[in-house]
Amino acid sequence: MIKINKSTFIMILYFVFLLLPIYWLLNMSFKTNQEILSTFSLWPSEFTFDNYIVIFSDPSWYGGYINSITYVVLNTIISLAVAIPAAYAFSRYTFMGDKHLFFWLLTNRMAPPAVFALPFFQLYSSVGLFDTHIAVALAHTLFNVPLAVWILEGFMRGVPKEIDETAYIDGYSFFKFFGKIFMPLIASGIGVAAFFCFMFSWVELLLSRTLTSVDAKSIAATMTRTASASGLDWGVLAAAGVLTIIPGALVIYFVRNHIAKGFALGRV
Repeated sequence: MIKINKSTFIMILYFVFLLLPIYWLLNMSFKTNQEILSTFSLWPSEFTFDNYIVIFSDPSWYGGYINSITYVVLNTIISLAVAIPAAYAFSRYTFMGDKHLFFWLLTNRMAPPAVFALPFFQLYSSVGLFDTHIAVALAHTLFNVPLAVWILEGFMRGVPKEIDETAYIDGYSFFKFFGKIFMPLIASGIGVAAFFCFMFSWVELLLSRTLTSVDAKSIAATMTRTASASGLDWGVLAAAGVLTIIPGALVIYFVRNHIAKGFALGRV
């Protein structure tokens, strides 16, 4: 008889608790609406792929995934392009008001997105950016850039300044040193920052729903606009939820080593 100690039992129970909602979502995605609403079952009695067929055949559904991935990738690229030089400046130089500026950046991250929804809506409507991918990407940078700067500054501060000085003595220009020597040293920090930028932009709903209408509507906004006279299509919503989890899971898989290293170094 296999003996399970108390710690192992608690860990197993914890993982079951975490995975149960995901399993139930997957279970619902293979059921018909009638079965979902009428019976309680741990496995579909009428196994069907119709819900997934709806997702991949309806432009309003698969277009939501394309829109979300588009502005999330744009946001991640823009956020890192701004945060990397900013974090380098904070980690290497001392200038008047540097601590105040760093604190101000972090306060932007602390504010809820609802505070900026109306100003962004009016601004983008007036300049013709409403319902575009770049509108959502730029709006999300307000929250992702401070977080990325904070993460990257910690990684960069852990790299000795003597490396910079040695590279300059050896004849490296700043950009050559930064690209060939410094960037590989902070690769884990860039991976961690990219992960958090991606995840915030992927799951954020309020701004993506406020700043889009049709052409750039995200999958999260699409999932909140599925009510009709006949009610909610629970099976399709469950299938959409399963497909929405996959990109985040893939990102976590590819940057898992960077995240683990970031935690080990105390930078996350």
